[in-house]
Amino acid sequence: MKTDPLKDTELHDKINRETARINWSELERHFAHGAVIYVSQELDLVEVALRIAHDDKAHIARWMSEGKVAKVSDAQALEWQATDARLWASVVNPFVLVQADKAAPADTLH
Repeated sequence: MKTDPLKDTELHDKINRETARINWSELERHFAHGAVIYVSQELDLVEVALRIAHDDKAHIARWMSEGKVAKVSDAQALEWQATDARLWASVVNPFVLVQADKAAPADTLH
């Protein structure tokens, strides 16, 4: 039986400590490699990172089907590039998960 990812407090704390705000311009090369993943404001960025790290396919697949987790679209990247948006980011190798501030209008999937 798989362990509940949310009970992995050690990894949760590590991801939380390593989550930071970053400008889009610093993420563009990762976007060019297809490694930047959008996380909806409805979700907790650290929880998503934790579930990806634990390969929790069921949750990730559900969030993807709901449009809450997806590769950053070209339109979204252009929007963020125009303002050099500042985003929350968390790295779960090989991905960089990003989430706009709740007040930011750029947090829409295109």
